[in-house]
Amino acid sequence: MSKPLILVQLDTDSQPSVFDGVVAVDAGVQHLFRHSGITAENVRDRVHGAIFTRGVDDLHHTALFIGGSDVAAGEAVLKAVKKSFFGPMRVSVMLDSNGANTTAAAAVLAASKHLDLAATTALVLGATGPVGRRAVRLLAREGATVRVASRDAKRAEQVCAEIRAAVPEAKLSAHGAADVAQAAAALAGCQLVIAAGAAGVELLTADALQQTPGLQVAIDLNAVPPAGIGGIEAFDKAVDHGGVACYGPLGVGGTKMKIHKAGLRQLFERRDAVLDAEELYAIGKDLA
Repeated sequence: MSKPLILVQLDTDSQPSVFDGVVAVDAGVQHLFRHSGITAENVRDRVHGAIFTRGVDDLHHTALFIGGSDVAAGEAVLKAVKKSFFGPMRVSVMLDSNGANTTAAAAVLAASKHLDLAATTALVLGATGPVGRRAVRLLAREGATVRVASRDAKRAEQVCAEIRAAVPEAKLSAHGAADVAQAAAALAGCQLVIAAGAAGVELLTADALQQTPGLQVAIDLNAVPPAGIGGIEAFDKAVDHGGVACYGPLGVGGTKMKIHKAGLRQLFERRDAVLDAEELYAIGKDLA
């Protein structure tokens, strides 16, 4: 008899995410074990509980999901989880702290519907945040030329250095965008802009979109008013604003949710999958 599907939700916050729990159930998980306050230091015993309770042939029926609002903490937990595995004693694991991986994947996939990314110059605003970093990384892997923008140009350069270490062929440049005027200047010559900055902060005006020749796609990932890019509505999905295909946060949200659920389902196809941003992006490509 086949073992039931168990997902162990490892959340770095003081309370496990209700959102992640609901998505897990909707994805077909039969039993959901929710743990909060997870750290890189205390996760090993949870991992051992997952890998020592079933035979090797049944381990693909157990999987781990790492979530929580702190993406850096989630990344540290993922490293500790992988160190806790040995030999065949391992289960599949997915990282999507704060939805950063699935959101970035959905945004880049939206852009790819309109553009040949390898021939695209893109500006990522708020690129030092978790979603922005991943969007830059995914665009770089697709061969795009990416302008990495932050209010602090030094932080933007740090992101460039980090991503070059992971993607040596990346075509990146750092840009300071302390205000909307600097952001508009950085946009000149771009075909794509993705705004992934802090909630409730306008990073680019509606006028800037209309005054940038050659701009084809604008994606705003800020769900808290005011919009990160002026004039883009939350539900916009490939809506034409003066010749620019525009997406709002809820406009890419449908794809994000599909990737999230598909990723969870894939965890139970094998016992050794590790789903980070690149793997979830590949899943999204297959869904398109």
